[in-house]
Amino acid sequence: MPSGTGIPKSPSETMEELEHTCPQPRLVSRARLRPARSSRPGCCGAAGPGAREGAPGRPVPPHCGCLCATPGKGRAKATLTAPAPFADETSCQCQAPHERLTIAQARLGTPVDRPVRVYADGIFDLFHAGHARALMQAKTLFPNSYLLVGVCSDDLTHKFKGFTVMNETERYEALRHCRYVDEVIRDAPWTLTPEFLEKHKIDFVAHDDIPYSSAGSDDVYKHIKEAGMFVPTQRTEGISTSDIITRIVRDYDVYARRNLQRGYTAKELNVSFINEKKYRFQNQVDKMKEKVKNVEEKSKEFVYKVEEKSHDLIQKWEEKSREFIGNFLELFGPDGAWKQMFQERSGRMLQAFSPRQSPNSSPTRGRSPSRSPSPPWVINKTSPPSSPKAASASLSSMSEGDEDEK
Repeated sequence: MPSGTGIPKSPSETMEELEHTCPQPRLVSRARLRPARSSRPGCCGAAGPGAREGAPGRPVPPHCGCLCATPGKGRAKATLTAPAPFADETSCQCQAPHERLTIAQARLGTPVDRPVRVYADGIFDLFHAGHARALMQAKTLFPNSYLLVGVCSDDLTHKFKGFTVMNETERYEALRHCRYVDEVIRDAPWTLTPEFLEKHKIDFVAHDDIPYSSAGSDDVYKHIKEAGMFVPTQRTEGISTSDIITRIVRDYDVYARRNLQRGYTAKELNVSFINEKKYRFQNQVDKMKEKVKNVEEKSKEFVYKVEEKSHDLIQKWEEKSREFIGNFLELFGPDGAWKQMFQERSGRMLQAFSPRQSPNSSPTRGRSPSRSPSPPWVINKTSPPSSPKAASASLSSMSEGDEDEK
């Protein structure tokens, strides 16, 4: 039963006594869920949650998430093959009273047929990683959760926050293709009302804990926090839609030139004729700079190769020079082989050209007037001794003759 403020009260019955036919999450780990009672008819009218065919005359709803319409019950995870549905195309047709869960009950886990319905809203302009991380946190707050994401329309956003880059249709589609989202609510209210919470059977609202002042309120989530339905998520630092827009505005010329290069016209970019010519001229200058840069890089590479080869040539030349100088010194140095060979040949030449001499063996004696004998050491030129032995023999005979004369 709803309270005086329209926010559902806590349940008066235990979770096992509740029977629900709420849509199931698109991607869920079956190992973490509490099994539902198999005797209860499924929301598609089948005999139980294990049945796969609808009752006669009642087809299975296309977005029904209960196990009766989900093949492969024993698998750990379901496979995403389609985007998340819109809330106005498929809604929870559960006839059981929707009693609000406590955070303790939600964290302990709920039956398969009664997922915790978590709501997160926002603008989601230029959908980025910060948005995805926030939705991931909202999806994983509880073991069995069904994430509904509300996206505000262009009219509300332009009125309370400002102009957006993406229109509402683009933002709706961006959310449908996020894997954490089970259902998208178009044209979501700026401030959550009890009627909205009751209509979509919302258990908890997930958002960062920073007070969000807007629409004349210091915090649009104040009444949600007071009702105990608020669960905080953490913001991702360093990434936001405003940061992305700031980068584009700061480097506007760069992105304008970029799109001109890609074929966009100046009219499409809302660029004046003069700026268009300026951007195109800058693009030409950048191309020339790029060519010059490439030439410089190639020149540096060529010079490096030449220097490397020159270094190798100089090193080889030095090695050959040392080898040549060593060979030269070995041959022509002070103690070289050429000097020794020259000295040996010089000694042989001197020996060949110098006359042979022998010392005086006796003083000069008186000779007869009729005869003037030659000194005994004078060799007869007409008949030279044939060998050293013959010469010594002749000298001996000469000495004997001298003794006879005595």
